[in-house]
Amino acid sequence: MQRVAVLGATGSIGASALDVIARHPDAMRASVLAAGSKVDALLALCRLHRPDHAVIADAGGFTALRDGLREAGLTTQPHAGCEALDALVASDACDTVIAAIVGAAGLASTLAAARAGKRLLLANKESLVLAGQLLMREVRAHGATIVPIDSEHNAIFQCLADGSTPARITLTASGGPFRGWTRQALAEVTPAQAVAHPKWSMGPKISVDSATLMNKGLEVIEAHHLFGLPGARIGVLVHPQSLVHSFVDFADGSTLAQLGLPDMRTALAVGLGWPKRIASGVPMLDLLAQGGRLDFQVPDADAFPALGLAYAALDAGGTAPAVLNAANEEAVSAFLQGKIGFLSIPDTVAAALDAMPPQSADSLEVLLAADAGARRHARARIAASAA
Repeated sequence: MQRVAVLGATGSIGASALDVIARHPDAMRASVLAAGSKVDALLALCRLHRPDHAVIADAGGFTALRDGLREAGLTTQPHAGCEALDALVASDACDTVIAAIVGAAGLASTLAAARAGKRLLLANKESLVLAGQLLMREVRAHGATIVPIDSEHNAIFQCLADGSTPARITLTASGGPFRGWTRQALAEVTPAQAVAHPKWSMGPKISVDSATLMNKGLEVIEAHHLFGLPGARIGVLVHPQSLVHSFVDFADGSTLAQLGLPDMRTALAVGLGWPKRIASGVPMLDLLAQGGRLDFQVPDADAFPALGLAYAALDAGGTAPAVLNAANEEAVSAFLQGKIGFLSIPDTVAAALDAMPPQSADSLEVLLAADAGARRHARARIAASAA
């Protein structure tokens, strides 16, 4: 019986993961469920899935979690705080860890899982963007296995199943809700418009990243660490149908692509079942029913400069990707709160990169210091713009 820890259980990826797990009760179960601060939502999941452990990151929610589990008559053990979560993912409470905590907050538990040699289904972009070199070093040192859950990286993972070395990879992007918009039109975008993704049901932060194309920029950095290619050999194409999830080119002239309906359960099923194929609940692709055509476009670098900033950070190396990620998190949060406009998101990131030259990323302490410095710089810039 595969025991699965679902980190970020109350989010959209967590919901998809629990759906797949529930389809295979004889082969796997959710043994650990973790959430940030949504105690009621976590309790509802515990009543449905009956895990051995439930973790709320916000220590202030521990009493409500404990009492709620008792009232439900569950034997699930309550825990609170990041240290408790790290200890659980490193313990024999789980064999597989689905890392779907959004933002830099997910880094510590991801590293703990890697150091414990777990199968790591990685949906947390920031772990690779902020500390990709360190994470991959821990994976290799402790025999952990990473199966990426981003649909694009999961597609590449599948295309490289025979161990071949890629000559080039191309990530596809839906283009988000503003595909085809001019920079002038983007100046008036509202948070409600930005979170209304045309293809995926995601949290607000990831939805905004998709709208700016920063999401794709972060994926370029991820791909560099996962598959060992430089930025020059990682391309991006806008593909509005979202049916081709990535291309992989090989030295012999062959190109492999993975296709499927835009549903995260496919990638999760690959991660949970690999190397076997298991049912995900996602229907098989019918290209004719989907319109019978596949379109591709070059991203508009003028309207969506965030993608270029990510490539620049990858080329600069060191702490630059950590600065990019941290400044972007602060800028997206400010945009969602109505403090800055949509176009100020990449402007805030660019200013942080200019102000903080890259340093050697040789320790987690250096990376976290860069993260904190970028956040301070971004907050100061945001506050000044509101004054």
